[in-house]
Amino acid sequence: MDKKSMNNHTVNSDMMNSEKRGYLNSDFRIFHVRDKKAMDFKYHHHDFHKIVVFIRGKVTYHIEGKAYDLKPWDIVLVPNTKIHRPVIDENELYERIVFWFYPEFLERYSSKDSNLLKCFYKACEEDYYLMRLDEDNLFDLKRLLKSLEIAQSDKEFASEILKNVLFIEFIVLINRFFIYKEDIQVIKSNGRNDMVTDVISYINSNLKEDLSIDDIAANFYTSRYYIMHKFKQETGSTIYSYIIQKRLILAKSLIRLGLSMTEVAEKSGFKDYSTFVRAFKKSFYVSPREYMNSIEEIKNERIGNLDI
Repeated sequence: MDKKSMNNHTVNSDMMNSEKRGYLNSDFRIFHVRDKKAMDFKYHHHDFHKIVVFIRGKVTYHIEGKAYDLKPWDIVLVPNTKIHRPVIDENELYERIVFWFYPEFLERYSSKDSNLLKCFYKACEEDYYLMRLDEDNLFDLKRLLKSLEIAQSDKEFASEILKNVLFIEFIVLINRFFIYKEDIQVIKSNGRNDMVTDVISYINSNLKEDLSIDDIAANFYTSRYYIMHKFKQETGSTIYSYIIQKRLILAKSLIRLGLSMTEVAEKSGFKDYSTFVRAFKKSFYVSPREYMNSIEEIKNERIGNLDI
């Protein structure tokens, strides 16, 4: 991609940061971001999936306790149930192209034999989130990204349709890279601490249980102080904060399935309903019921847009 094209389609990162806690109000959005500033991200998640095409900078991307040191043109997949944070060296220019999109949008374009979300399922199942392309595949990626960025500012006839088509082509390409290409280098993680990775896996498998820090430490035959220190050191998050975030992510998925609020609280590991509501409002600035209503509004809006 030439520098002129990149600069013409750059998006200010302040705009991107201001929307992180909100809802994506369209099927997908694309940002080309270049910045050089101090940004301290905490572990967080989104209701939508995210793909990051890293262009330059010095960044380590953390996803569920795994750390990935990025190289130019690495592709990072961030499923909507996974908490993540980039650690950025503010002394170097950080440039990336970011895609946000709702899974429901891709479901509409999927078929029985071609599920466009398959790359995200595979990433979750096999627990890897980054791939590195060879020169031939990188050429195809750059060509398509340039077409997408030009389409972003296109106001001619059927420009929205063209943008959708190019975005779907991009997702098809990502799936082919991630699933079927034998010459794509899949990056597992830099594997800094296997115990922390195992603790995260244990927590995710037992979210409905009590999960006290003492019980977790006993399960790994170590002291609570050692495991708390290691977890914080590797993830930047406390064990307690991680557990709450993952329970709230589970709660949101259960709300989307239409369960009652008391069922949601119980099945996501909150033994007390009022504690669940307080934690939900603290993290998302809305109550569980307000979140449920917002989901219904979004669904109704999208049904209307489908012109059924």
